[in-house]
Amino acid sequence: MKLLLATSNRGKVCEFHHLFPGSLFELVTPADLKLDLEVAENGKTYTENARLKALAFALTSGLVTLADDSGLEVDALGGEPGVHSARYAGEDASDHARIAKLLSGLRDVPWEKRTARFRCVIAVASPDGRVGFAEGFCDGIITFEPKGDGGFGYDPVFYFPEYGRTMAELPMELKNRVSHRGKAAVAALPLIERMLKEARDARTT
Repeated sequence: MKLLLATSNRGKVCEFHHLFPGSLFELVTPADLKLDLEVAENGKTYTENARLKALAFALTSGLVTLADDSGLEVDALGGEPGVHSARYAGEDASDHARIAKLLSGLRDVPWEKRTARFRCVIAVASPDGRVGFAEGFCDGIITFEPKGDGGFGYDPVFYFPEYGRTMAELPMELKNRVSHRGKAAVAALPLIERMLKEARDARTT
């Protein structure tokens, strides 16, 4: 059975391939299917955005589809950038530009008040329109400067005190165990397997 991963983000594709190694399903992307579909992520919450993407791709492809929406919530910024994390410095801004804007907004904030969390909501949609959700989050501190070459997005400035490293400095195996996306993926796995089974059963009846 194929599970469609509704993203063109190479970092996410890489992470999900590591999160579901040796699974009972084949993870495919819109690029693999030559599927060109743009979905406006105009929801007010992670759940709304994840649902929009998962459902649109499931209905178009005829495949059970996984989509996620995630964001960085910084306490000193009142929870920003939150659902706007990917567009924090503009629609087509680079990771570098987003990090620069974030650090500029925290320029005068001391270490003990730079607390933050990553949050991820995964939506799994079936071609018949049903959608289920799973969520994961992790807590950390925003550093004063980027560190590490791994990961993507805000990973280089998200510091885990218990490991003494930023998310970008963690090996993939550890990152997938402690990250917001890794935790959401674990929670979503029973939902994915159930929807795939139901889709397979529907095709054989």
